[in-house]
Amino acid sequence: MAKKLDLERILQRQGFGTRKMCRILIINEEVTVNGELCSDPDATFALENLQFTIEGERWEYREHSYLMMHKPAHHECSHKTQFHPTIYSLLPPPLVERGIQCIGRLDEDTTGLILLSDDGQFIHKISSPKHHVPKIYEVTCKHPISDADLQGLLAGVKLIDEDQTIAALEITRVTESIIQMTLAEGKYHQVKRMIAAIGNRVDYLKRIKIGRLELPQDLQPGEWRWLTEQDLAALKP
Repeated sequence: MAKKLDLERILQRQGFGTRKMCRILIINEEVTVNGELCSDPDATFALENLQFTIEGERWEYREHSYLMMHKPAHHECSHKTQFHPTIYSLLPPPLVERGIQCIGRLDEDTTGLILLSDDGQFIHKISSPKHHVPKIYEVTCKHPISDADLQGLLAGVKLIDEDQTIAALEITRVTESIIQMTLAEGKYHQVKRMIAAIGNRVDYLKRIKIGRLELPQDLQPGEWRWLTEQDLAALKP
C-alpha cells in the first residue's frame, strides 16, 4: 500500500517551515496538489509521484534530496562563513531548511562540481575514502609542469603534517601548465599542497568529475539541478 501523509506534514517534511506555518499556507489557498487546489491541512495524499505547488512554484515530493551544483568562485561551503557568501544562499530556502549538506568542501577560490544531499548514508558513501569514489580536478599551474613533475605526483609526494606520501591515481596533460589529476582522498587543500610539493603553484582549480559523473557543460557557475537516476548510477564504484 502506498504511504500517505496529511498535507501539513508533507510540506513540513519538505522544508516549508513549521507545521503551523505550513497549515497557514494551506488554509490561505497557496497550495495545489497534483494540479488541484487544496485548503485542507489534514487532507492525505500518497507520496509516490506527488507534485505540488507552493505560492505558484512547482515542487515534487522527495524523501531525500540529491543534487549537483557548479560551485562558483568566492563562495564558501559552510553555513557559517567568514569572508564570502555561502553556497547555500544559491539554493531554494526549503532545501536549506531540510538540512541539505555539501559532500566534501571546495575551497573558496575553487570552482566546479559539488554534490549536496540530506541523506546521511549517501553522504558517507561519496565522501568516505573506503568507498574509493575518485575525484578529477583540472589544475592550472603558475609554471610549466615537466614530465618528471608528473611522475613525482604519480609516485607520491610528502606533504607537511602527513606521515605517508600522497599520490595521484591518474594524470592527463592538457597543456604545458594545465593537467587533470585524479585523486581518491579529499585532504585539506590536497591539490594545492601536492602541486606545492613539486615546487609549483596552483593558479586555478576546478573539479570536473566525481566518479563517472561529469560537470555538465550547460550548468553555469552558481546553478544547480537535481541528480537523475543516471547521475546516481555514475557515482557508484
